[in-house]
Amino acid sequence: MNDYVLCINKETGMTSHDVINKLRKILGIRRIGHTGTLDPLASGVLVVCVGEATKLVQFLETNTKEYECEIVIGKETDTYDSTGKILKEEKVEFLDEVKVDDVLKSFIGKSKQLPPMYSAIKVNGKKLYEYARKNIEIQVEERDIEIFDIKRISNIKYDNNCAIFKFIVNVSKGTYIRSLCMDIANKLGYPGMMNNLIRTKVEDISLDDCSKLEDIELGNFKKISMLEILKNYPKIDDEFFVKKGLNGMKISFNNILDSFGSLIEKFVIYQNDSLVAIYEKDDEKHCYKAVRVWN
Repeated sequence: MNDYVLCINKETGMTSHDVINKLRKILGIRRIGHTGTLDPLASGVLVVCVGEATKLVQFLETNTKEYECEIVIGKETDTYDSTGKILKEEKVEFLDEVKVDDVLKSFIGKSKQLPPMYSAIKVNGKKLYEYARKNIEIQVEERDIEIFDIKRISNIKYDNNCAIFKFIVNVSKGTYIRSLCMDIANKLGYPGMMNNLIRTKVEDISLDDCSKLEDIELGNFKKISMLEILKNYPKIDDEFFVKKGLNGMKISFNNILDSFGSLIEKFVIYQNDSLVAIYEKDDEKHCYKAVRVWN
């Protein structure tokens, strides 16, 4: 099986691209991609797609993610984390734990977030960090995000005139934890930054499901099939649907109602345990269209 998904426990200090380059050498396969970039400072779950599974990247990037983060209150940097240049410092003598917990809870729900300038988001064809490194000011738009849950998981400790604590947070695609740390600190009345970050989950994939690069080198890892990684998608194995899927043909709402009982957003067509196509609802054309086909 050369078309599969790998779950990697990325180490601190490596970029996500570093991981892909190493995997290409270890596996001898060029066509490898990943979902949900992790900064070098961050460690944890990195979902990697191999071979034809790279066509799944756009579907897996929408998954919810869980992070364990250490935040520093009292210090701000240009990168919003401990790797950057210090811009502001303010002594923190005491933080009320009840107030801290209330502030954390206030972020639950949908909101707008301003991403950090030192990020890979593209504006006019260039990544934001390229502008930042040249001290070029550019207008950055806020993004829609959602925080599903957040709570403090450590006591507040005080060191070097700063308050430090850990929290765990479950977020939607596109949420920057560095920006969240800044926003939390500002709501507490101080500058702030992210000190450490571990991605503990992507959807229902946890660190326990992941392998380190040294495990991959030893051949000690699990290959997750494309169907398995899409286990939460409605699926159908039917001759009529398979024929439509293999040819990327449109499927009517009536066909979906007859087979699934309701007009679902997306579904998977498969045959003999192999993925055939992924379809999604097109309200404008009143049908379902193929968004990815595997021949």
